[in-house]
Amino acid sequence: MRASLIQIAVNQDETAEDRRVRAAALVREQSAADLVVLPELWTVGAFDFDSFAAGAEPLRGPAAKTVAAMSGAAREARVWLHAGSVIERADEPAAEPAGDPSGTPALYNTSLVFSPEGALVRTYRKIHRFGFDRGEATLLSAGTEPVTAVLPDTTLGLATCYDLRFPELFRALTEAGARTLVIPAGWPDRRAAHWSLLARARAVENQCYVLACGTAGTHAGVPQAGRSAVIDPWGETLAEASDAEEQVVMAEFDPAYADEVRADFPVLRDRVLR
Repeated sequence: MRASLIQIAVNQDETAEDRRVRAAALVREQSAADLVVLPELWTVGAFDFDSFAAGAEPLRGPAAKTVAAMSGAAREARVWLHAGSVIERADEPAAEPAGDPSGTPALYNTSLVFSPEGALVRTYRKIHRFGFDRGEATLLSAGTEPVTAVLPDTTLGLATCYDLRFPELFRALTEAGARTLVIPAGWPDRRAAHWSLLARARAVENQCYVLACGTAGTHAGVPQAGRSAVIDPWGETLAEASDAEEQVVMAEFDPAYADEVRADFPVLRDRVLR
């Protein structure tokens, strides 16, 4: 398989609609790839908390602008597209944080996976929300279920940014059949070393490929780490962004290698605590 990770820059002077148009054009340029990945919350900026409510979108209907743009781009390029994540405005009222007697719709950090025909085939609501007592943790509702997406040549395990710090989620994805873990992120530069370390750890401990796609630029004054990378099940980095500027990271990988590693070094079968 050929993967392209688009480490798109988020410039707060650029409108969300202009960035959608630009991102769609970047996806269409990757028609030689099998799988294209965008980062987390590239329409609003992962740390621009004040824009979350205004930038939220449904996943269906005429207001689903990102879904429409990414569906068209995937169809035109004939690629599988993990379109990063958006702030989803859900149909149901928020149950957390705290709920709202007025029935304000719940907001989620939701990842989107499109087929080469442009169909939205899987969505994943981020389970672990960053911020402790502010940001995502107070503004967004939490997803509840691990999600995989079955492609012709591999099964993707879906996770987002802060999820990377919780290995139990990745073990659940592995047990659900994942062989390739896709992790879009808006990871800050000050913790860039953690991003690279944890991405390799998730690859090694689960004997999976990891496609970790970060953002470039600055989100609400927070410089981004970049460092998008493709890592194989032995922990070797196949390709990595040279810096935190906007760029496309490309790599070819053999999905069957994950099973070969597991057969040659069957550490997963020796797991005792479950």
